[in-house]
Amino acid sequence: MSRPELKGKIQTVLGPIEPERLGRTLMHEHVLCDIRPPGTRSDNDLGPEITLENVWQINYGHGIKRAGRKYMLDLEDIATREVAMMKHEGGDAIVELSCGGLSPDPNGLRRIAAGTGVHLVMGCGYYVNDYQDPRNHDRTVEDFAAEMIGQIHDGAWGTDVCAGMIGEIGCQAPWTDTEKRVMQGAFIAARETGASINVHPGRDPDQPQEVADFAKAAGFPTERIVISHIDRTIFDEPRLLKLADSGITVEFDLFGQESSYYGLSDIDMPNDATRLKLIRALIEAGHLERVVISHDICYRTRLASFGGHGYGHIFRNVVPMMQKRGYSEAEIDAILVGNPRRLLTFV
Repeated sequence: MSRPELKGKIQTVLGPIEPERLGRTLMHEHVLCDIRPPGTRSDNDLGPEITLENVWQINYGHGIKRAGRKYMLDLEDIATREVAMMKHEGGDAIVELSCGGLSPDPNGLRRIAAGTGVHLVMGCGYYVNDYQDPRNHDRTVEDFAAEMIGQIHDGAWGTDVCAGMIGEIGCQAPWTDTEKRVMQGAFIAARETGASINVHPGRDPDQPQEVADFAKAAGFPTERIVISHIDRTIFDEPRLLKLADSGITVEFDLFGQESSYYGLSDIDMPNDATRLKLIRALIEAGHLERVVISHDICYRTRLASFGGHGYGHIFRNVVPMMQKRGYSEAEIDAILVGNPRRLLTFV
């Protein structure tokens, strides 16, 4: 569809819908993907089957050296069941951000949406440097932009299933030249289509602000950018509030990860209660419209079918926790409905 046809609508994998049809929304999940680094897939040892006896140890990362199976969300029947379970818990929509490098499966997402009645909004573009096709390192900004525009207007990854958001656009710290060109292409594609952008920031507390400053320097409206994984990146209120002051929407998307252990760096991962305290600080500073939440499920071991919390955790457990901690219904509605509607509506 062209920009005039999409303007004022939200594009799901089953086609455009009116924004009012979008209810409680998870803004960053993976339903079908493979998050193993591409260079390891050919010789990856899948490790043991996931059981109740080993799921904790696999998640904690010690003692089981090979657990490639953990990183593969490729079981469509289970994915359908998990998404249906989320709907039963009160969820209505999922933004699925398995972009280039993460083995996106648009047709699979369309079948899951049709089979569950859940609105699925698909991302597009490219993940971090090392997950990209080596040929990307020689591509131009304009080439990346044209590809993303086509993924929104015509269909993505060799299908006619159209993306409804750009992202998650991958960044590292330090930021690579290829990643910067992809980001510049995303800015052009977003201007052309009216889509918003989701960014995967590098694991440095100042990298989200670097992205915000990069966007401002390019003249791109920060109000159309969501920066993911804030809960593994920024831990102090001054940085957090400065980022929100820039107009960026901050995404706390690791709800359900209650362990301090984080295998990808030496941080102490916050728990859900700490996440809610940081969100409260944002609200008190006048940034209610700058917050969205999710789980970023990209491991089998976080699915309910394998002993995890599943996509329903926020609706089943976190919303009641918010209510007990003094969040008003209007605040909860803004975070789960209003803000996602605004960000996913084409402008």
